[in-house]
Amino acid sequence: MSPSPLIPRTGIGVDVHAFDDSGTRELRLAGLSWPGERGLSGHSDGDAVAHAACDALFSAAGIGDLGTHFGTDRPEFAGTSGARLLAEAARLVREAGWEIGNVCVQFVSRRPKFSRRREEANAVLSAAAGASITVTATTSDGLGYEGAGEGLTAYATALIYPSVS
Repeated sequence: MSPSPLIPRTGIGVDVHAFDDSGTRELRLAGLSWPGERGLSGHSDGDAVAHAACDALFSAAGIGDLGTHFGTDRPEFAGTSGARLLAEAARLVREAGWEIGNVCVQFVSRRPKFSRRREEANAVLSAAAGASITVTATTSDGLGYEGAGEGLTAYATALIYPSVS
């Protein structure tokens, strides 16, 4: 009998965070600090890009979602960086018998201006996951909550494949 083919799996993840109006949070996005930018609300650091990447990985592996692993009922993850959560998500996916091909994330927001720090973000998130992570950004042409500057949305896709022992 021939061995079964190594079939990859894909997953999607979406994360939405409102901008924090208290003025006490610094923006953490795509694994980076953005001094002078209004932060995002959330249980951890609010890094919607990293969170969407985690959810895409969990979805592909069929092992739950962000809330399953890092939910608000887990006080040890309060304030935790998105890069740390992504590293843990990658570990859990590998523990479940999968290897990560890549993850692509696009976020929708008027701010921050992302292009000048794209490669830095890709490097930080790729190092955290131990796999290629790429991030892009777009605006909503002034439409919706993203266009009004009330929050942002991140969409991610992940490709994983079975680990070969």
